[in-house]
Amino acid sequence: MLMSASSDFVALCREQIALLTQGLGASLSVVYLTQELVDSPTGEAKLIPVVVYPETAVILPGEEIAEVTARKQLQVGDVLLLPQQEDNLLTVAPVKETPEAKSSPFGEEYLLDERQIVLPLAHEGVMMGLLVTSRDDRPWSEQEQSQVQKVGQTLAIACILDQRRAWLQHQLHQQQILQEQQQDLLDNLLHQFRNPLTALRTFGKLLLKRLRPGDPNRDVGENIVRESDRLKELLQKFEQVIDWTETDLATLSLPENDSVVEATVHKDKPALLLPGTGEQVTDCYVADLLTPLLVSAKAIAQERQIKLKADIPPNLPIVKANIKALQEVLCNIIDNALKYTPQGGRIYIQAGQEKPKFQGIAISDNGPGIPPEDLAHLGERHYRGVQAQTEIPGTGLGLAIAKQLIEQMQGEIEIFSPGINAKLTSPKAPGTTFIIWLPVSH
Repeated sequence: MLMSASSDFVALCREQIALLTQGLGASLSVVYLTQELVDSPTGEAKLIPVVVYPETAVILPGEEIAEVTARKQLQVGDVLLLPQQEDNLLTVAPVKETPEAKSSPFGEEYLLDERQIVLPLAHEGVMMGLLVTSRDDRPWSEQEQSQVQKVGQTLAIACILDQRRAWLQHQLHQQQILQEQQQDLLDNLLHQFRNPLTALRTFGKLLLKRLRPGDPNRDVGENIVRESDRLKELLQKFEQVIDWTETDLATLSLPENDSVVEATVHKDKPALLLPGTGEQVTDCYVADLLTPLLVSAKAIAQERQIKLKADIPPNLPIVKANIKALQEVLCNIIDNALKYTPQGGRIYIQAGQEKPKFQGIAISDNGPGIPPEDLAHLGERHYRGVQAQTEIPGTGLGLAIAKQLIEQMQGEIEIFSPGINAKLTSPKAPGTTFIIWLPVSH
């Protein structure tokens, strides 16, 4: 990891080097920054050139760090690579004479020969870099040395401030990542909460229809419906409270500074508490998973006056799946079909689709279908396309979660719109077909 240098810091370095060149006649100057010392077992750090003047100077690969070392106690090696003129180009070469160690008024030790100065850029006993400057026509006077030291002190202070900027920028970036992760986590949990709540409310209504007036159990059914409605209302309010839009997150955007040397930190994105997280893929039968889900789906379809038919052939091959994750996938796809199929419409669920090494479950409806321009974006979080302009509620998360879970099981999801079930589709109701492909167990 390297110390960072913003474009503002580089601009300041250039201005200070211009002072050395125009005011003191320096023929060549270099500002180095150090690598982080904490990862070095010897307490040493390599020096990286940040600004070189004139720009025609050539620092040979590897040499700028081969013999220049910085230690925590500001010890500088006896031999330093300094620039010199050669064949109309400035190259880096070793100091020919042993430089004299001196102390500046600011307390730092620096190296000086007649025409070259090596001044540490230091703070609280730790070297952050070096200012190296030289001239060919005359030695440095004491007054000129003092001026060079002031330039070095300015650069050291600027380096401290720039490091604080980099640290704050890093903290802000980490905070933004954390907020985005928290938002994704809450979105997933709320989405998973919505489906069983809908089923619970539907069961309560069906129970009321089956109970005669005066039946003492009607109070139980009414309480189920009432509390379900209350939970639904609370859920909607909660979604409004945590609805962080892109505009809200944009307030945390970072300044776009060009970086010469930039520290980077990579962290794996944590799991978003999806169903089946941490559980292994196991052998299972599709019929065992679909049957209990169909009970709830048929109840909801009945309430909405939708015909739902399922065809699960016997003796289907065993598939490999994460059971809880697959249940969530099926719930999301079936919920989509129920949501977008109009009253009087039809849904057909058929297991037993086949292709090499996979078994599929097809879920078809005769709803309005999906426009071609939206098909390419299905599976993106919060993307709803033209459906966002309708009154049909949704978050654009169901398919994104389903796709992520299926991919973790080495499965696939195919989407066809118009649907591929000729018995359901028509020009007025093109419908949609989802096929969930699962690896067959060998």
